[in-house]
Amino acid sequence: MKQITFYLDFVSPFAYLAFERLPDTLQGLSYSVDYRPVLLAGMLKHHGQLGPAEIAPKREWTYRHVLWHGYSLGVPLQMPAGHPFNPLPHLRLALACGSDGLSNRFFCESVFRHVWRGGEDASDPARLAELQARLQPARDPADAVVKNELKTTTDEAIAAGVFGVPTFGVDGRLFWGLDSLPMLRAYLNGDVWFEQEHWDTVKNLPGTQRPR
Repeated sequence: MKQITFYLDFVSPFAYLAFERLPDTLQGLSYSVDYRPVLLAGMLKHHGQLGPAEIAPKREWTYRHVLWHGYSLGVPLQMPAGHPFNPLPHLRLALACGSDGLSNRFFCESVFRHVWRGGEDASDPARLAELQARLQPARDPADAVVKNELKTTTDEAIAAGVFGVPTFGVDGRLFWGLDSLPMLRAYLNGDVWFEQEHWDTVKNLPGTQRPR
C-alpha cells in the first residue's frame, strides 16, 4: 500500500477539483491518504511569488478555467461570492477536527464544499459558525496550538519542496497540480517511465538569467 500526502488549501479551486477527482483517479489501486492543510500564501511568500488572483488578467482566466474544469469533469463548482478570501479560519477548523497536522477526508470535504458549492460568501461569520457547529471539532480552531500547527505544517511542506497546491507526496516524489493526477496514478501503477532517468535529469538542466 502506498502512502500519499495531499497538501491542500481551501482557497484553491484546483485543490478542490483534485480532491473531488482523487478517488476516481486512484480507483483499483492500494493506497492511503493523509490530508495535510497548508497555507498557500505562506508558500508563495517564501518563494517570492504572486498568486494567480493577484495578477488581473490571470485572475480572470483562472476563474474561467476552473469553471470549465468543473463542467468538463462533472464536479459541481460555483465561484464563492468573493475570491481570494482569507482561508485561515477554514484551515484551522480542518486541523482542529484532526490531529498532528492532519485532517480527514470527511472534514476536508465539508470545508471544500462550504467554499466551492453554492456561490456564497466563504468567509461569512454565520456560515463559518454553522460549519463549525456541524463538524464539532475536538479542539478550538482559535487555540494557539492549532494556529502553530498550521504554521508548522506549512513550514515542513516548504522544507519538503512543496511550492503550491494541490500537491501529492509519495515516496519522496511530489506531484503538483490537478493535471498531475494521471501522472500520479501512473507512478502508483508502476509505470516503467519512472524507472528511467527522466525524473532526476531535469535537476541538472542549466538555468537561464531573466532578460533585462
